[in-house]
Amino acid sequence: MREYLLTLCITAAVTYLLTGPVRKFAIVAGAMPEIRARDVHREPTPRLGGIAMFFGLCAGLLVADHLTNLNEVFAKSNEPRALLSGAALIWLIGVLDDKFEIDALIKLGGQMIAAGVMVMQGLTILWLPVPGFGNVALTQWQGTLLTVALVVITINAVNFVDGLDGLASGMVCIAAAAFFLYAYRIWYSYGIEAAAPATLFSAILMGMCLGFLPHNMHPARIFMGDSGSMLIGLVLAAGAISITGQVDPDALALFTGSEKAAVHQTVPVYIPLLLPLTIIAVPAADLVLAIVRRTWRGQSPFAADRGHLHHRLLEIGHSHSRAVLIMYFWSALIGFGALAYSVNSASMWIVLGVVFLSAIGLILLLLPRFTPRVPAWAQHFVPPRYRRRRRAAEEPALSAEAAEAVEDMAQPPAAEERTPVTAGTTGVNGATAIGPRSRIGKATR
Repeated sequence: MREYLLTLCITAAVTYLLTGPVRKFAIVAGAMPEIRARDVHREPTPRLGGIAMFFGLCAGLLVADHLTNLNEVFAKSNEPRALLSGAALIWLIGVLDDKFEIDALIKLGGQMIAAGVMVMQGLTILWLPVPGFGNVALTQWQGTLLTVALVVITINAVNFVDGLDGLASGMVCIAAAAFFLYAYRIWYSYGIEAAAPATLFSAILMGMCLGFLPHNMHPARIFMGDSGSMLIGLVLAAGAISITGQVDPDALALFTGSEKAAVHQTVPVYIPLLLPLTIIAVPAADLVLAIVRRTWRGQSPFAADRGHLHHRLLEIGHSHSRAVLIMYFWSALIGFGALAYSVNSASMWIVLGVVFLSAIGLILLLLPRFTPRVPAWAQHFVPPRYRRRRRAAEEPALSAEAAEAVEDMAQPPAAEERTPVTAGTTGVNGATAIGPRSRIGKATR
């Protein structure tokens, strides 16, 4: 565990330290799209945050290769090299898209090629655990098609949800944390070495997201862009493919009596790992709803709009930060709920706990304008918006002009009144934008 934590910390530190210089480079390179009517942010913000995340990935793999226990992962398996090859290709495509706006079909082809590169180096699904039958071996073509499909779907699910500051990186970090605990349990508790690569991938993915989050929280100083969203989606898919298609459930039969019983016991968590959409169910649902919505309107599935789940949360009255926290809540509930159910699927308390937390989440969704107030003794430990207001007798009287000015400032500007801020102006989230970008940026921002 200590070596995994060291790898996580090194990855997070490298990502965090490189994000600042990458931000300056993105401003100089003009990787800053103009503000559009559907965008949530108000100022031109540089992209290319995926550059720092990719170098964090490289640093994590390099450190793990020189650690005593984790070095065996590189000696016994070619999966880390397969991941690095696919990640480098998808990262390069993302960087070009952040700067020059590549066509959606070209990006889709690049995603399929990156998945194919990983398959050629051994990172593929070999079999599937099916309830009632045990392991079902897949042919080479079946494994390749299923692997490519999972990679492409996961990449686009993460890319679709990248619409609010800190949303995609936080949700993927939560999913990676649940994934790490499951993979580490299989590797350490059951002694299955084939689960070690997936455990390493999850630790590195958490480090990439944690290192980038401080720069990306609202108000974001830099966006990860397609170079970052597609990268973390590919790493998450690679871990799921590794542990689902490489770990033989027959090894778990030592503790359950038979292979079929082992499959039955591990189905609650094998299905989420086989289909990463269940772990990242929120962005997956957003992806499906976006495709249905746009196709129903006669538009291309890749056409941009303001109908994503995070946009809907803002429209019903939630603040930016609260909308992100609600999405975090649902991601954690689904990911860690599946993890708890895999540990003890017969426990009714786990099911009741998930139902109870789901009810709390629904209540939070229905209270967009509710602002909790903390007790008087905790007033100095929370942000000002959560503090109790002073009584009217204690507050100084405001003049009519001052009261009117405060009321005008408190009202948020209407969507149709927002004036796009062009790149090349001062005040770009604390810096000066250099060189306007001639083309519009990615669809999710």
